[in-house]
Amino acid sequence: MNDASAGGAGGTHVSGLIRQVEGLVDAFAGALRELEQRQLTGTDDTGRVTATVTGAGRLTRVAIDPRAMRDLDHAELGQAVLQAVSAARGAMTEGLDELTRALPGPPPDGQDPLAQYFDAVLRDGTP
Repeated sequence: MNDASAGGAGGTHVSGLIRQVEGLVDAFAGALRELEQRQLTGTDDTGRVTATVTGAGRLTRVAIDPRAMRDLDHAELGQAVLQAVSAARGAMTEGLDELTRALPGPPPDGQDPLAQYFDAVLRDGTP
């Protein structure tokens, strides 16, 4: 039986690393669930077509103002729909960026958060 399985110094380092990684995974999964619940909206340049997507990017609604049906030909209307969907997905991307920036990460000093575990393994010679 080695130190890691016996709960020695190496085991402490490994279990601390595992807890830290599990915490990061849980935080990321929670952020993704939160984003999935969001409804994000985008519009075309004319403001006559609106698209709504979920935080996962699933298109849930396209609303076309009746004036757009009257004023735009079929090609322009198609472009307006694509533009609205693209704007909504852009909002989704911004939401994902916002959530990932809020997740725990390396400290501001740029120090590798796992460095202490690797140093301990190299120093002690135990995994």
